[in-house]
Amino acid sequence: MITPQLYFLSILCNGLSGYILFAEVGAEIEKGVRFSINNPTFHLVLGILSAATGVLKLLSPSMGIPILGDLIPAAAGVIAGLLLIFGIYRREISADSTSTESPATLDRLGGSLLRFRKTIGLGLLGVALLHFLFPQAIFL
Repeated sequence: MITPQLYFLSILCNGLSGYILFAEVGAEIEKGVRFSINNPTFHLVLGILSAATGVLKLLSPSMGIPILGDLIPAAAGVIAGLLLIFGIYRREISADSTSTESPATLDRLGGSLLRFRKTIGLGLLGVALLHFLFPQAIFL
């Protein structure tokens, strides 16, 4: 059985990550606002939480299958977490770097994934909605 906490965290993290990736909320943070969805610290915390929830959902048993868990929401959570964390990493590196070095393999892989951030964000929103509507589906 899916623990209710992991189920709730999966839907919440996938939905928020999908909204951030799809909406491209990259506008300036208003001064005086204590909480903003554009805050890089919020992106980092959400990325770590999404990836950790995805890994835990892979390990939690679901409907008698011992290791598989909820495959699609778990994989979506891990991908969302990695994209959010890599987006912060890339933003920090590009702000600090003035050299013209060749991009590393991780930088090229992350850059190619970030090109599809709107599509991945829309997919995450769909996965969160379907996982909310059909909680007992084996692969969803």
